Amino acid sequence: MRARLAGSLMTIVEFSSGWDSAATLVDGRWVERRPRRPEVAPRLLAEARVLSWLAPRLPLPVPRPVVVSEHPLVLRHELVPGEPAEALTGADGRVVGAFLRALHDADPEEAVRHGLVEGCLTEVERFRAEVVPMLPDQSRALALLDDFRVVRTETVVHGDLGPEHLLCRDGAVSGVIDWTDAHRGDAAIDLAWTLFGTPREFADALAETYGVPDELRYRALQWHRLGPWYEVTHGLDTQQPDLVRDGVEGIISRLAPEDLVLKEQALKREGL
Repeated sequence: MRARLAGSLMTIVEFSSGWDSAATLVDGRWVERRPRRPEVAPRLLAEARVLSWLAPRLPLPVPRPVVVSEHPLVLRHELVPGEPAEALTGADGRVVGAFLRALHDADPEEAVRHGLVEGCLTEVERFRAEVVPMLPDQSRALALLDDFRVVRTETVVHGDLGPEHLLCRDGAVSGVIDWTDAHRGDAAIDLAWTLFGTPREFADALAETYGVPDELRYRALQWHRLGPWYEVTHGLDTQQPDLVRDGVEGIISRLAPEDLVLKEQALKREGL
């Protein structure tokens, strides 16, 4: 769409809808974001604060939002160029591995002082009550949820790293966007998709560059398995039965036995 402002023509393009915020591209350069629900606003403000501190410490471009309006809340940042990741290579894996190593090495106490929120997994009981009854193998589903009774909270994490938030341009990784879910949490959450939802060449290069031990790899696999559960509850909340169905199918497809094999191998290596 196009809008006229102060006698000049301003070009505004709406991005595809996100779960938490609405985003538009202004004049091909600036991204403006607005919370879709009141409870999202504090997270957007925290994102702006922590990224102003974190961005210079990272080896890839990330947004640096500033508040341009408080009522209603509008944040603006310069566009991070690129398109959602598709054909990822080993070279890309090394780049992302170095990026995640730098992110996870950031001082969590300092990050909290700059606005990073403390992570907590509050959805597990809801998953037990509302999602497990939809599944054919409830025992395996409950075993997965048992792994999240206690979640580590010692690392600065992106919290929602997937192909739509990892950008590529001219055949190379160009940036990481959408930090609304950034928090102090478990490093494994950022390794879930990057190790188990990407090509083997990419994942192996990332693991080598980052230095992923077996125990961290196992936790990353469990986070990967938990991903579709959020799709189900979001579909329930927004009354989108197709989203619920796709989420349930995703849960079933990821509840495979290899997690038990990986756990046994890790325990043997540790001599337990």
